[in-house]
Amino acid sequence: MIHPGDAIGVAVSGGKDSLSLLHILKQISLSHNFTLQAITIDEGIPGYRDEALEIVSDFCNKIKVEHAVYSYKELFGSTLEQSLKIREEEKISSCSICGILRRRAIDFGAREFGVDRVATGHNLDDFIQTFIINLLSGDTNKISWMDPETTDNKARRIKPFCEIYENEIVFYAFANNIPFQSEECPHMNEGIRTEIRNFLNALEKNHSGIKNNMYKSILKISSEFKDKTDKVWKRCSKCGSDCTGDTCSVCKTLFNLGLGRP
Repeated sequence: MIHPGDAIGVAVSGGKDSLSLLHILKQISLSHNFTLQAITIDEGIPGYRDEALEIVSDFCNKIKVEHAVYSYKELFGSTLEQSLKIREEEKISSCSICGILRRRAIDFGAREFGVDRVATGHNLDDFIQTFIINLLSGDTNKISWMDPETTDNKARRIKPFCEIYENEIVFYAFANNIPFQSEECPHMNEGIRTEIRNFLNALEKNHSGIKNNMYKSILKISSEFKDKTDKVWKRCSKCGSDCTGDTCSVCKTLFNLGLGRP
């Protein structure tokens, strides 16, 4: 995922996954010749993001990693809370809107620093939860690019924790005294991810290893979809995000919310 001489942008939210990832990559970088740039996104959620911003800033200073913060307000002219108030379709969840804006903001930060890869803290649990969400929503196009990318595309996404269980990352964070945000996002239960997480955890408890088996199956399914799809992913000329040449989801969301682009 990482080559010698690479500049790696690490998306750091302040949670256990991203801070543990930053901690590990910092140690590896000392002997494997690559540099790090921490990128944090401020959605503008009152009483939630402030704690994380302070934790990330202190942690980056401690391990000597350059850190930059990008806010929705500065990039798009509106915080997430303000965007939710003007959304026309209530069926569009806050997580869907936030996810699109966050990816766009990270892309902006990655371009500004000229990084070669963007590392995110998505773990195995996140991976299979996302697969089920895409499946249940009928969004099968996204299944075709779920497997970790191995191309040399500029600023491509990498997920070093994609085969690591969430509870193992929690253990790592506590074992290494890594501070992380304790406040949960006030919008986290608006979608179905929490229900899916609880369902999968119950299955894993009674059938150890079932998550790992599902992960391997998803990789095979994703590969089959990618081979058969007739859509070519490319960079959107308007916003810089990946799209298929159809209506870019980022541009569409920004247009519907009346938001600007950086």
